[in-house]
Amino acid sequence: ADNLSEALKKLKITSTDSTADSLEGCLDCLLQALAQNNMETSEKIQKSGVLQVFASLLTPQSSCTAKVANIIAEVARNEFMRNPCVDAGLIPPLVQLLNCKDQEVLLQTGRALGNICYDSHEGRNAVDHAGGAHIVVDHLRSLCNKTDPASEKLLTVFCGMLMNYSNENDTLQSQLINMGVIPTLVKLLGIHCQNAALTEMCLVAFGNLAELESSKEQFAYTNIAEELVKLFKKQIEHDKKEMIFEVLAPLAENDVIKLQLVEAGLVECLLEIVQKTVDSDKEDDIAELKTASDLMVLLLLGDESMQKLFEGGKGSVFQRVLSWIPSNSHQLQLAGALAIANFARNDGNCIHMVDNGIVQKLMDLLDRHVEDGNVTVQHAALSALRNLAIPVVNKAKMLSAGVAEAVLKFLRSEMPPVQFKLLGTLRMLIDAQAEAAEQLGKNVKLVERLVEWCEAKDHAGVMGESNRLLSALIRHSKSKDVIRTIVQSGGIKHLVTMATSEHVIMQNEALVALALIAALELVTAEKDLENAQLVQILHRLLSDDRSAPEIKYNSMVLICALIGSEPLQKEVQNMAFLEVISKLRSHENKTVAQQASLTEQRLAVES
Repeated sequence: ADNLSEALKKLKITSTDSTADSLEGCLDCLLQALAQNNMETSEKIQKSGVLQVFASLLTPQSSCTAKVANIIAEVARNEFMRNPCVDAGLIPPLVQLLNCKDQEVLLQTGRALGNICYDSHEGRNAVDHAGGAHIVVDHLRSLCNKTDPASEKLLTVFCGMLMNYSNENDTLQSQLINMGVIPTLVKLLGIHCQNAALTEMCLVAFGNLAELESSKEQFAYTNIAEELVKLFKKQIEHDKKEMIFEVLAPLAENDVIKLQLVEAGLVECLLEIVQKTVDSDKEDDIAELKTASDLMVLLLLGDESMQKLFEGGKGSVFQRVLSWIPSNSHQLQLAGALAIANFARNDGNCIHMVDNGIVQKLMDLLDRHVEDGNVTVQHAALSALRNLAIPVVNKAKMLSAGVAEAVLKFLRSEMPPVQFKLLGTLRMLIDAQAEAAEQLGKNVKLVERLVEWCEAKDHAGVMGESNRLLSALIRHSKSKDVIRTIVQSGGIKHLVTMATSEHVIMQNEALVALALIAALELVTAEKDLENAQLVQILHRLLSDDRSAPEIKYNSMVLICALIGSEPLQKEVQNMAFLEVISKLRSHENKTVAQQASLTEQRLAVES
């Protein structure tokens, strides 16, 4: 300790005019003290005011420069020392040293700057201000092809410095991307894949940058997919695989890179991991299984990568994913169902899958999750069924396979995501299927649940889907029994409210359903229509210039049907509809104009 105090005093006095030898001795003493107790020594260095002295010692000509930079790197390992280093004016001379040729000076300077930048806003700003990043990126480029140990060590330090400089800072990450650091890092990874430390630095740097959208476009122009897959195949340790996964996941959000990863053979690696880990209960294996199967699903989100793996339904990948559905692992069941939902994104694939018995596999899966089931698996299986039900030719096949009954088992669910998918699946199934719509529309339990969900104010999705299904049951069945069931369950008011939705498609569906109610069961629904103030709402829709032409048209059709009811006809007369409708005779849309003339005649006759 006495030696340290002596050395600090001596440094302050002699720094300006001392000989190199006496300085060296003082610096060695500091390095020794830092090696023994970094924190305590750093505090003493700070108190002594020597940091300011270091700024003048950081000159390319001095033989002590590397040692001074090394001391700064060591003290900056302490969080409390980073700002004092900036305040002592050390950043500009350190950045200047990046221009020198001496490898040891470059190495220690890179360490010092990297440590000062670690989690330090002030450190990063100062390095940015002094233009440090640009010089380091240039070094990476010029050293990239050198594989001698000293160069690789320097490359590792420089990568680490850039990582600390830009970590979790979008502005600085964008700056590095604009400097073209990505192609250089990808090249580094390819050339130095044998060097574990440098490879690890590159991966962390990729993980940092890959979150930014602009980086993905740059990555897509490199062979990153190929390099990462090559590296991945070599890994045995869980931690190393995990590191690569952390880069793959954000990159795989880009459709171009998805396809590149598929072409580079990532899928085969993922399937192999699944096979190895599926029956294991080791924590690392369970984590790997999850990551690999999740990534597999992500790759299927790209249209081209998905189609390539589907291979007309004959692809080995598609077949393997199918085998996940009956698995005993919830994670694989989930990934399998999500993968099917992703494959089911065009009519051709959907038709092929339904013809090849996938529906039964999904229904069996749902059956395993009815009582206290796994919500994410329920949601995923329902998503897959909903997508499969989109092509017209699949609807009847799926209905006769019993999909509606399988889905109805989840009516009791209290989970909004499951409710939402359940509703969407039923709505897809009954589209233009009159018999099924009638059967479901007479199911009192279902209709009562729909009416309840129409009031789910906290879950707009569930509320919207419930309204749409109510309307669809009427529109596709055109059945008096269905209308009576909906009236008795209190559904009318919701259909009237739906006519005021902000979505034109929903307004329209509501108006068409209400017109059918008025045409088929007006007497039954009369009271509810009156209480829901339907006539006032129609007046508002017709008066509003923003209403779409089809809304105006269907509102007038509905008015003509409503005047068959005495109380409703009175309301129509009281509200001066003729005035609004006569204006619509000159509407730019011909269909609207014609309907306005017809409606005007009907109203004139009735009055």
